[in-house]
Amino acid sequence: MAHITLPDESLPGIVGLFNFRPETASSLRWLADTLLRGESPLTSGERELIAAYVSHLNDCTFCHMSHASAAMAHLSCDLEQIADIRNGFQEIPVTPKLRALHRIAAKVQKSGKEVSAEDVAAARAEGAIDREIHDTVLIAASFCMFNRYVDGLGTWAPQENEDYRAMGQRMAFQGYIHAVTQAAE
Repeated sequence: MAHITLPDESLPGIVGLFNFRPETASSLRWLADTLLRGESPLTSGERELIAAYVSHLNDCTFCHMSHASAAMAHLSCDLEQIADIRNGFQEIPVTPKLRALHRIAAKVQKSGKEVSAEDVAAARAEGAIDREIHDTVLIAASFCMFNRYVDGLGTWAPQENEDYRAMGQRMAFQGYIHAVTQAAE
């Protein structure tokens, strides 16, 4: 049960919080949609992997599982491969560039000041351009905020991969503005 009284306790994670404060939800949904589906040299699947990875590092089950499910949908992977995100991408094909960007995201998750010139140089050496580095840092920072919002208010999260299948499909292919609104209906 959440730390606050939500209008619909059956809605998990951020969906329940968005239902509680629609006036703040609108901006947060737009931010997520822009970061994960907007124009970027990184694919939506790659950006979802970054969001899922940071959420895993933050131990935010709901955000990790929902964004991992969206990544699996984009990448046409089986939901069972979600565990591979937690295991360092042994099965999911991840380019050296994306691995370098994940290292930057992991540093942002600890503190923005952890990111060094060497980390950025290593990503550039793997082919990352400034926009990809920028988007990685912004996704990682934003997901730290989203994760703390979800967990700081004690929302609940389904535990099984399958519980996230429909949500991940909606997020991946309909976006965050429509997907969250639909999930709350």
